[in-house]
Amino acid sequence: MKNTRNIICIILGLFVLQNCSDDETATTQPEENKTLGSSYNGTRLKVLSIEPNISEDATYTWKLGTEIVGNEKVLGFVSDQIGTYNLTLEVKTSSSTKTFYTTVNIKQETVSYTKYISQVFDYLPAVGQFVNQLPTYVTGDSQTEMVVKAGQELIGKESGIISLGGFGGYVIFGFDHTIINKSNARDFKILGNGFAGSSEPGIILVAYDKNKNGKPDDDEWYEIAGSEYNNSNTIKNYVITYQKPVVENNQPNDEYIKWFDNQGNSGYKVKNAYHNQSYYPLWYQQNDLQFTGTLLPSNYTQNDTTGYWTGKQYAYGYADNASNASEDSNIDIDWAVDKNGNLIKLMGIDFIKVYTGINQEAGWLGEISTEVTGAYDLHIK
Repeated sequence: MKNTRNIICIILGLFVLQNCSDDETATTQPEENKTLGSSYNGTRLKVLSIEPNISEDATYTWKLGTEIVGNEKVLGFVSDQIGTYNLTLEVKTSSSTKTFYTTVNIKQETVSYTKYISQVFDYLPAVGQFVNQLPTYVTGDSQTEMVVKAGQELIGKESGIISLGGFGGYVIFGFDHTIINKSNARDFKILGNGFAGSSEPGIILVAYDKNKNGKPDDDEWYEIAGSEYNNSNTIKNYVITYQKPVVENNQPNDEYIKWFDNQGNSGYKVKNAYHNQSYYPLWYQQNDLQFTGTLLPSNYTQNDTTGYWTGKQYAYGYADNASNASEDSNIDIDWAVDKNGNLIKLMGIDFIKVYTGINQEAGWLGEISTEVTGAYDLHIK
């Protein structure tokens, strides 16, 4: 009877293993090792979230061969090549270090991917001279309708332009695939309308679809730490509040929209003679418009002789900072940091958020406002 029972157990074990091979699911392992599935299945250029079954506090090191590919508990695995990949996870606690192994099987996708933006998820500008014009607001438009209009400008190759207004105004967009993080290479480009002497830097954040629902909802954002991230004049966790004007008119106004911040500063966004529409996003129903983020040092200066204003280009890592033709507008995912400023290793990203990183008025030029005209994956031709 003992031999018969062993045979039955082996057969049942094989049956369980053979029925756990659906795409992007873990294969059941024997009872003694439930930390990781023995294998995972995914599709080329689609992020696959792999989460170990561990509840204790620990540090995590994921390796593909000898290369470190992740340092968080959940690994967002992605590859641009079909095949089988051997992963190693090292889990270090205060009392022990354990190593676990698994494999990932990547198959060919069934659809063709585009390198350009495929969806705009959210759009809310701060106040600015191009707000309600780029894109155009029509009386009665809702937030949802304005997001659609932003998408009409940015999705695909023949993109238009949207303005993010002053500090904090943002857009969130994504792609039909995961942009892979390649070693020693920049991974994506964000298009703007910047040129020499006219840089309006926007902060960039990235995220991958950890919960695999196709939306940037509960997924964690990581800031691209550009050249000014550690500048002593850069302010982290900066908060600004704009107050909707009580009375609108079509005349220039030096004290148009009141703002104040969490640094004890306050001032006004000026209405100039070139743009007469409301500078406050008219579809936003609240009287206070608040944004939080990283504030970059002001980059515009005025020539005392000519009166011209010039916007200094920062070295790297921002949107609408360098010309679209320059490699300086290309972004490396390896520049991403977590909320504590620690470098974070990501295999790829699905979502990008851009917001205006400057709070400055440049005289007759108006407020400094990041513009976005598109974005694309540098690894897809």
